[in-house]
Order: sequence, then C-alpha cells, then structure tokens
Amino acid sequence: MPMPRRTALKLPILAGAGVALAAPSSAAAQRWPADRAHRWYQAQGWLVGANFVTSNAVNQLEMFQPGTFDPRRIDTELHMARWLGFNTVRVFLHDQLWLQDPDGFLRRLGQFLDITARHHVKPLFVLFDSCWDPHPRLGRQRAPRPGVHNSGWVQSPGAEHLADRRYRTLMRDYVVGVVRRFRTDDRVLGWDLWNEPDNPADAYSGIERPDKAELVAEVLPQVFGWARSADPSQPLTSGVWDGVWADPARRGEINAIQLDNSDVITFHSYAGPGEFEARIAELAPLGRPMMCTEYMARSLDSTVQAILPITKRQRVGAYTWGLVAGKTQTYLPWDSWQRPVTGPPGLWFHDLLQPGGKPYRPDEVRTIQKLTGRRRLG
Repeated sequence: MPMPRRTALKLPILAGAGVALAAPSSAAAQRWPADRAHRWYQAQGWLVGANFVTSNAVNQLEMFQPGTFDPRRIDTELHMARWLGFNTVRVFLHDQLWLQDPDGFLRRLGQFLDITARHHVKPLFVLFDSCWDPHPRLGRQRAPRPGVHNSGWVQSPGAEHLADRRYRTLMRDYVVGVVRRFRTDDRVLGWDLWNEPDNPADAYSGIERPDKAELVAEVLPQVFGWARSADPSQPLTSGVWDGVWADPARRGEINAIQLDNSDVITFHSYAGPGEFEARIAELAPLGRPMMCTEYMARSLDSTVQAILPITKRQRVGAYTWGLVAGKTQTYLPWDSWQRPVTGPPGLWFHDLLQPGGKPYRPDEVRTIQKLTGRRRLG
C-alpha cells in the first residue's frame, strides 16, 4: 500500500522534565528474584482488564498529544472499565511524545494516573511497540481507513530511528525519564517495555525495515537495563507472542531476551481454550507470575467465556484487546487489511462495549462481573 514518506523527527537537546539523565550504572538493580515477583503479584489480587485506548483516538499519539488528550473521555471510559469489574488497563505510550515536550508529557501522565486512581484501575504502561505503521509522526493523525482494523496505529520508535545511534540516547532518556518519574508511584502497575518486538508488521511490508528484528534484538536488552537503572518499585516485562517458549534451546533470540529479563512473565494468545492452556503450560516451569496481556478474538474461539475462566483458575492475569469500540476499529478482523469491510461488521473481532457504553454482548459482561465478584455500579 503506498504511503507518503514521513520526514524524520528532528532530535532536540532535552533539558526538560527536571531530570539529569546519565548512562545506567553497572550497579543497576538486577532482575527481581522469583519470590519478590510472587509477593508483588499476590498483593495485587487477580488482575483483569483490557488494552485501553480512548474511543476517540486512532492511536497512542492521538490519545496523549496535548491537542487531543481528553481527560473527560478517559474518565468516562475508565468508569466503564470499573463497572465491568476491571482493576487494570494496558496503555501504550510513545517516545515521540517525550521528545516533543518531556514536562508536558509527564504532566499528562500524572493527570491520567489521577483518573485511573479514582476508578481503582492500575495501568500497565507500554513504552515501545513494533506493530503496524513503521513511520510514526507527531501532529494531526490520519483518519482511520474505512472498514480496516487498526489502520492508524504506529510503531515506536519506528523504522527511521531504530538504527540511529544518536536516537538511542534519546530512547534511553525517554525510558529513564518516564520510569524514574513514577518509579515509586503505587498507581502504576508495571512497565511493559516493548510490545511484540519482532512483529514483522506484514500489512506494511513494503515500507518496513528488513533488519528490524536484528536491531530490536540489539537494543531490547539495553531497554531493560535503562529501565532498571531507574530502580522502579514496579516490575518490568515484555510479552512473548509467537514461536516456541518451553524449550530454551528452541526459543528465538528475542523470546529468550524477553523471558530471561522479565520480572513477571507476560504473553499474548488469541487462540482457543486448548491452545491457550498449552501456552500457559509452556511458561509455568519458569516459576514466575504470569499475565496474558492480549487475548480475545471472537472468530478464533478466543472469547471471554472461553478464556477468562481459565485465567482465573490458573491465577493468570488477563487483558482483552479493546474496551470501547472507536477509531481503532479493532472490532473488525485482522484480514480486513486484505478485504476491507464494506457493510455491517458482523461478528466483532475485539472490543467489549459500543460507543456510549452499551455492552456488545451482555453475557460477556455477566461473565466478567461474576468472575471478578464485581457488583454492578450503574
């Protein structure tokens, strides 16, 4: 698909955020021992939530940029999340938001945390992402493509900056600056450092970097080191999503980096119940708490009713993809990239609530509220 060439983001000299950032010390904290991870996890209770982007945002930039940051919408939709019975949300950030204005970005994150705390919902923040458009840009975001799943989502840091050694310093400053600011803030659940690091972004194959996985494998251990240098009280993680997990000898390089460095183990699975349980069994020998940070694809038999009872029985945290249907259009299937949906969407792929908060399927809400023990909030 033809895409306009984006101009590279100019690299500013950062003096904001009131932080003098140095290279991580060699004495930086190490990965949490398993017993610390289990103590942390037991203190949270069973974690149940959704991946959250406001319904009026096409991507993570639009959700958090100064001109489109919408505290009222965030408040309304997090009220819906709590009404469902959720106690956590997974929320994507972006390095360019930090580079644009570190102080302003941190203020908006503080506002966001004020809202999440009012609703007793803790965010798991995602710092980088290898999915979808490899050429992010600040400013007004393009409108969603009609009939296409997640057509406006952007990668972080993106193809133009991934191999730029000078930009690595700015990536480090972003990681350390954000984590350090909130490192002891108990409103923050944790730090998901990189979403699906080796995802090839097939929908953008014509403009994707062919060496992306190699570059990410080089920088991902550094990202863990940068985050640890801030000494957060919250755990670090990066979720495995593909390939072999059980056998260390057969794991891919990036899977090994993720599993060897994560304080708590996170994974993605859009499979039906049999394969979902098999994935849990692959990871169980690692002896650490587990969270499935992406599930639910109704047409693939990954549903609330099929998966959520498994996660409760196994005491695995669980995040559906999507809360309120909106500009991401993730209620449409993945293959809408090849065959855009032109009529009614049919069976929703992701997302739980219609605009305005009406459940897409009331039986899903009843299941969530029953399993979480949540009374209806009205």
